[in-house]
Amino acid sequence: MSTPRIHTPRTDSLRGVFARHRGRLLLTVLLLWITMLAGTALLGLSGGFLTAAALAGAAGLGSGFNFFSPSAGIRGLTMARIASRYFEKLVGHDVTLRIARDLRVWFFRRALPLAPARLAGVRTGELLARLMSDIGEVDGLLVRAIGPLLALGGISLVAVVSAALIHPPAALLLSVLALLIGIGVPWLTVRGAGGEERDRAWHRAQLRAQAFEGLEGAADLTALQAREHWNQRVLVAAKQLKSRDRRRRWRLIGGNALHGLCAAAGLLAMVWVALLGFQRGALDAAMAAALVFLTVALLELWAGIGLAWQSWLSGRVAAVRLEQIVEQAPGVAEPRDPVPLPAEAALLSVEHVTFQWPGQARRVLDEVQLQLRPGERIAIRGDSGSGKTTLSSLLLRLWDPASGYVRYGGVDIRQFSQAEWHRQIAWLPQNAPVFAGSIADNLRLGDPQASDAQLWQVLTDVRLEAWADQLGGLHAWVGENGATMSAGQARRLALARALLRGSPILLLDEPTDGLDMDTAHALLHDMVAALGGRSLLMISHDVLPEGIVHRSYRLREGRLG
Repeated sequence: MSTPRIHTPRTDSLRGVFARHRGRLLLTVLLLWITMLAGTALLGLSGGFLTAAALAGAAGLGSGFNFFSPSAGIRGLTMARIASRYFEKLVGHDVTLRIARDLRVWFFRRALPLAPARLAGVRTGELLARLMSDIGEVDGLLVRAIGPLLALGGISLVAVVSAALIHPPAALLLSVLALLIGIGVPWLTVRGAGGEERDRAWHRAQLRAQAFEGLEGAADLTALQAREHWNQRVLVAAKQLKSRDRRRRWRLIGGNALHGLCAAAGLLAMVWVALLGFQRGALDAAMAAALVFLTVALLELWAGIGLAWQSWLSGRVAAVRLEQIVEQAPGVAEPRDPVPLPAEAALLSVEHVTFQWPGQARRVLDEVQLQLRPGERIAIRGDSGSGKTTLSSLLLRLWDPASGYVRYGGVDIRQFSQAEWHRQIAWLPQNAPVFAGSIADNLRLGDPQASDAQLWQVLTDVRLEAWADQLGGLHAWVGENGATMSAGQARRLALARALLRGSPILLLDEPTDGLDMDTAHALLHDMVAALGGRSLLMISHDVLPEGIVHRSYRLREGRLG
């Protein structure tokens, strides 16, 4: 059998989301560095100035003391710190919000093509956890990790160079402290914590999944008197996550305690180096005091480096979890050179199609053959699990058959662009959702450009015009999951959305499931009247009334008869 050439489409990466904002990221780091530099220089200059002023006053040397230059420097550094701090917060939060927006768009853009083939095995709560918790960890990397670490590295380098110009032994001591506190202590704090962070992220996702599924299934849990049991499961998951959080906090507390010991020892060592330098005449009292105050400022800045490293580790774990979802290969591949679709409605044929799910030997479909002519209506019946929904997935090209062909107008649908092929089919799934929004919002998912007149016409076609008018018109709110609608009304609204799409083929999967017989038959007759010349392939296990379809087949054990 001939197979069309396929290729993997060029897609952006997680790193590319940050790269698009590199200008604002660099500006934020620069402003943060300026803020740290101004604060450190301010403390060092103030300490040296106050020491020199005290010594000058005690010695009666007020007439020769330079008061104006240091005080002007202090005022300038204060204003610089205030200004840089303001703009650092402004730019930093702006770019963080932009990254948060783009990360969610990126995740949806990469994940949606994987549905349902690759996402079928992932719990909805797990996806929700990755969308909320993991993206939250990643989009805060700038303000919690990347910015502070880069700025601290830059300010440490400037401080060491400045200290070397004043007193080289002090620069050597600052270098040792920078390596010890900036790298050694964080390494000891986060050493081996990668596995713990992955475990914590997993338990966080489990708690979200349990809570989400409990809310989604609240009605069933109440009916089965299982709410208390489920609440206990959520409580257990919360306690397990709490123990991981407590372990993480103790690790950070241990790192802070170790940092404090190193800082105290380092400060005493700098006092000793400064006094020794003053005693030997290598530097005056003001410079000696400036070195001590410079060390105090650096130690204060370095206090947050452990938390920054921890945030970096958490962000890396979250990024890996996101990429585990979106880096999966799609269930089907796009053709390298798509073939244009026929200009007019054409024959849809299923030829000797065989399919089994990955990793399973049983054939769900076995040598299935079917033809759907333009304007023809066909029903495929069968028991649950007989392969009806699988056949609809192949027609939608959510999967490709293991052997055989699905052709449209004589062309294998694998040679069409997926987007173009999906425009040929209006699909009404078994559990077609009604989204939180207005009637018009739900309908325009079928055709975003539809006019109000077209919306009213399609509502008339499915006998929902009076209901919509009574509710308040096209802009009336229907509630989440159609909370303000009956099951029949929700199904009719979903059918109207599919009809509005205007595709030449309408594919319905159990359109009357859950409806009483009278409602179901009324819905089917209205649908046939609204079809016009479009083709219909309906998958159902119900007995259909006369006149709904031209031909009916039954699917048994993967074979169509």
